[in-house]
Amino acid sequence: MPNLFDSFEWSRPAGGLTLPNRVVVAPMCQYSARDGCANDWHLAHWVSLLNSGAGWVMIEATAVTEEGRITPGCLGLYNEATAHALNDHLQRARRQAPPVPVCLQLSHAGRKASSAEPWNGGGLIGVSDGGWHTVAPSALPHAAGESTPAALDAAGLERICQAFVASAKQAAAMGIEAVELHAAHGYLLHEFLSPVANHRTDQYGGNFEGRIRYPLQVFAAVRQAYEGVLGMRISASDWVENGWTPEETADLAWHLRQAGADFVHISSGGVSPQQKIAIGPGYQVPFARMAKQKSGLPTIAVGLITDPAQANQVLANGDADLVALARAFLYNPRWGWAAAAALGGEVTANAQYWRCLPPGTGRIFGDIHVGMR
Repeated sequence: MPNLFDSFEWSRPAGGLTLPNRVVVAPMCQYSARDGCANDWHLAHWVSLLNSGAGWVMIEATAVTEEGRITPGCLGLYNEATAHALNDHLQRARRQAPPVPVCLQLSHAGRKASSAEPWNGGGLIGVSDGGWHTVAPSALPHAAGESTPAALDAAGLERICQAFVASAKQAAAMGIEAVELHAAHGYLLHEFLSPVANHRTDQYGGNFEGRIRYPLQVFAAVRQAYEGVLGMRISASDWVENGWTPEETADLAWHLRQAGADFVHISSGGVSPQQKIAIGPGYQVPFARMAKQKSGLPTIAVGLITDPAQANQVLANGDADLVALARAFLYNPRWGWAAAAALGGEVTANAQYWRCLPPGTGRIFGDIHVGMR
């Protein structure tokens, strides 16, 4: 059975990608950009994550258009300024850390765009208060009392699809090794999947085949233009009656494999304030197992996985191929080191850190240790 500190490899025509271990830092919105541009907060944040011992670091939801940002503070990759800022701060962060593969999550927030930061209430910001008009599959607000988004027409669908393509190409030019399309947490691609948010009567709505059509079109367009490792994050359940289901998620994962996907990343929820989530340790892991078994794709499990032994058991059970954590890395920026110590694994660290381990920890660094005179 695979171990958390076994490597993982994809082979692709563009050269493939090898992860040194199976610990993934999941994307975490920081709501700290200015006009979509990364800044010194992101520099410090990325340096920390790249030094965490994880084998793969995913950068937060990054908007492919200006109106696709979740909040005014969200990261973007949609013009020269945002591209320069992201590339500059990421390259500087990578120079201060061991070589760790990076994945960029590309997103459009749909009807959940123009929202306030969580610490400012998180609700929709009106246009008169500095917000902007939102778009969605259907003219249905996310929550009662919020303004109604505009239903996307054919031109709007094509514009956003090409924005995903353009952002993926820019990511490749920056040397970012992988891209994840965000189809979870109630954002635009998830809105198309879910019958809660998608009431269209054209080819992009109605039954399962109609609702998956646009997300698959976006994926296919990016796949054609982008040779690197490419996957999708999916909310496996809306946690509401008559919503998107785990079974549909598994079927979508199968379709993604046929379209050339390299992985799926299984989360849940976010499309409706009426959701009733059965939260508990590893509560989304069964969804990951369903997607993996149906599709055969490399699968990432995430969601209240906090303990190294728990993470390792997910792999040992065959529930997933990789395990992602998010806020656990904010609380303990060296979670990967602690996991290596607990499980007998090895991680890579900068030489400045080689002498930091508490007595009795044992060797976890794969580097050559140096003594102190």
